[in-house]
Amino acid sequence: MLYLLSFLCGVLAVNGVPHFVKGICGEKHMTPFGRPSSAMINVAWGWLNLLVAALCAHFAHPHLHILRAASLFLLGALLVGVGLAHFWAEHPSYNGITPAKAR
Repeated sequence: MLYLLSFLCGVLAVNGVPHFVKGICGEKHMTPFGRPSSAMINVAWGWLNLLVAALCAHFAHPHLHILRAASLFLLGALLVGVGLAHFWAEHPSYNGITPAKAR
């Protein structure tokens, strides 16, 4: 079980990174919820993958006591990620769209 949880931790952590990064950049990306999903959904999906990866790491290696630190890390990542996803999705230069004054 230790090896399975460690493997699952790696799979989920690596899968969560591109979703989270695409989301905080305000870009759409595929998720199980739809093709393509919004930036906010990608931040949430990436964050959830990272949270479950942290839980797998905790249960695979309970003597490391990483759950509290990982939980705080993931909470901070979620808050910043949602803020950045909102900012970049609404940013006027997103996807090559220029503000009216620059035209």
